[in-house]
Amino acid sequence: MNNTKFDRYEFKPFIIDAIKELGFREPTEIQERIIPLVLKEESTIGQSQTGTGKTHAYILPILQKIDWTRPEVQAVIQAPTRELADQIYREILKMTAHCRPGEEITARCYMGGTDKKRTIEKLKIQPHIVVGTPGRINELVKDLALVVFTADILVVDEADLVLDMGFIEDVDQVASRMAGKLKMFVFSATIPEKLKPFLKKYMENPQFVHIAPKHIAAEKIEHLLLPSRHRNKVTLTYEALKLLNPYLAIVFTNTKRTADEVADALIQKGLKVGRIHGDLTPRERKKVMKQVKDLGFQYIVATDLAARGIDIDGVSHVINFELPADLDFYVHRVGRTARAGNSGVALTIYDLSDEDALIRLEKMGIQFKHVDIQKGEWAVIGERNKRKSRQKQNDEIKEKAKAHVRKPNKVKPGYKKKMQAEVEKVEKRQRRLNRGNK
Repeated sequence: MNNTKFDRYEFKPFIIDAIKELGFREPTEIQERIIPLVLKEESTIGQSQTGTGKTHAYILPILQKIDWTRPEVQAVIQAPTRELADQIYREILKMTAHCRPGEEITARCYMGGTDKKRTIEKLKIQPHIVVGTPGRINELVKDLALVVFTADILVVDEADLVLDMGFIEDVDQVASRMAGKLKMFVFSATIPEKLKPFLKKYMENPQFVHIAPKHIAAEKIEHLLLPSRHRNKVTLTYEALKLLNPYLAIVFTNTKRTADEVADALIQKGLKVGRIHGDLTPRERKKVMKQVKDLGFQYIVATDLAARGIDIDGVSHVINFELPADLDFYVHRVGRTARAGNSGVALTIYDLSDEDALIRLEKMGIQFKHVDIQKGEWAVIGERNKRKSRQKQNDEIKEKAKAHVRKPNKVKPGYKKKMQAEVEKVEKRQRRLNRGNK
C-alpha cells in the first residue's frame, strides 16, 4: 500500500493501518497543527469551523500516547451531546480495531440514558480511554466507579456548547480529580468570555491554534433567500421542500417549541418528518438517529443542537425557518450540507426584521441569491433592498449636485432658494445621465 503524508508522525503500525483503511492521504490544516502539540503534550486551545477534521487531530496522537500495558484510564474525552460522544467513540473503535493481538487499547463510552448500574459493574476493569458526556462521567467519578486520577490527558470538544448547555461545572469537577500534570486540549468554534475562567484555571500559557476558514461557508453551498412577505411560514416551508425535493433536508428553528410546531404541521401535510431537540428522551433521540441513518426520513426539523453536536450524513439541503440570534450558528447550520466535497443548498426564509442580520452575513462573505415561489415554481427576483439602494443613489446625486453649486461670495436676500433651484437642476441633469448610461 502507498505511503501517506501521515507517515512523518511515526505513528504506531496499527494507527498507520487504520489511517490507510480510512482512506486518509494527507492531514488537514488543523491536523497538521494539532497532532504535534498533542504528541509533545502541550496544552492547546483549537478554534476551527465544523468539518475540518478536528476529531482525528486529537484521536490519532492520543492513541499514539496510550500505553496498552497499563490497565488504567489514561485519557478522558468529553463532549456536550450523546450523539457527538458516540461519534467520537466510534471513530476511536475504527482505529483500535487494528491493534495487534495482545496489545489492545480499550475505549468505553459513558452517557446519560444508559443503564448506570450495568456500567458500574463493567468498570471493575478500567478502560484506557474514556469518552462521554460530562454529566455521566462526573457521576461515575463521584461514585468511585470510574478512576480518573491516573489520566493526564483531557479533551473538551465543542467547549462553547458544553458551556451553553450548563455542563462546564461537571467538566471542572472531573478535571480536578485527574492527574496533577494535566494536559488539556480544548476545541471550540468560539471562545466565549464565560469560558475563559475555566481555561485559565487548568491551562497555563496554552498553545492557541486558530484555523481561519478559507471561506465563511463551504464553497459548494448555494445560499438562497426566500422572503416570507406575510405568508404563512410553515406553508411556505412545505412548498419550498416539495419544490426542492431534497435527498435529506434539515429545517432549523430557534426553539424546541417551534421545532415541534413545524414538525407537527409538516407531518399533517403528509411529509415523513423526524425531529431532534433537547426535550427528546435518550430513547427517542436514539430511535430518531437510527431512522435517519436508515433513510427513514426525508426531512428533519431540529434546533441548533443538530448543527453542532450531531453528525448526519447525506444532508443535501438546509432550511433556516428562522435566522439564529447568534449568526455564527448560520455557518454551523449550513455546514451540515456540502460536506466531503459535495454540493448543497441553504435556503433562508426571512422577514423584514431580519434585514440587519442579512447585511451582517453578507459582510461575512455570504453571497445570497434571491428567489421566490410564484405560481408553484421558483422565480429569481431582484435584491431585497432595492428601495435602500435607490435611496442611497439619490443621496449620492444630491451630494454631487451640492458640490457643483457654489455659495456666492456676497450673500443676497433669497440666495437659499436660488441655490436650491440650482441644486435641483444639477440633480435632474445627473439623473438623466444615469438613465442614459443604463
